[in-house]
Amino acid sequence: MRNLDWDGLPNVRDLGGLPTRLSDTGTTVMGRVARGPRRELLTSAGWLAASRWGLRSVVDLRSAGESGPRDADPEAVPPEGVTITLAPTEDQTHPEFRDVCLPILDSPEYWQHNVRILPGLIRETLEAIAASQPGVLIHCAAGRDRTGMISALLLANAGVSIDGIVADYAESVYAMAGTAQHGGPTHDRQASWTQEQTASWLSSVTPHVRAFAADSDAMLNALAVTAETRRTLRELLTA
Repeated sequence: MRNLDWDGLPNVRDLGGLPTRLSDTGTTVMGRVARGPRRELLTSAGWLAASRWGLRSVVDLRSAGESGPRDADPEAVPPEGVTITLAPTEDQTHPEFRDVCLPILDSPEYWQHNVRILPGLIRETLEAIAASQPGVLIHCAAGRDRTGMISALLLANAGVSIDGIVADYAESVYAMAGTAQHGGPTHDRQASWTQEQTASWLSSVTPHVRAFAADSDAMLNALAVTAETRRTLRELLTA
């Protein structure tokens, strides 16, 4: 039920339905937040399916130069009333970010460095999500790395276990392995991987995901996210 069938868009998934200690129902709420890859892949039928799910807002985690349709994209436009907000998590011109993060952008190893180097951008991303109408799609290029980082913060803040966060991240890695280049800022080595190669790689990087999600309060403190924003984001997935 968490995997969403939006035509043209692979790796799109509801962040609801995950066990949490902070919801009266025992799970995160369905129909509030979805995660996925670049929205320009959606066909008209895909946008219609997204509307039926309840899509009202899109928060695009890419840099401005990455956004927009490409020649191979379907000629489809978002339905009227869907708000699109650009809230990049990266500044690929920042010298330290380039030196430290660009070589590992396809690994969760870079998440902690993104937080340390560019906390203001990630805080603004979280604030943009908190300000969005529920029924929000969060996406980057592949819906795996930047989206994985932000999803991990949202789920940890909503009381989802580390194991649940790790499993959600792994699902996106498996979904995108062996697919065509997604057009991110660097070469995507995972585009040629088999499922067996993916499993081996995940075993080596899972500790980075676990460490990132282990203390969400400390992470949000480092980002200077206000108590009000944390509460809004938590209630988005639990209330």
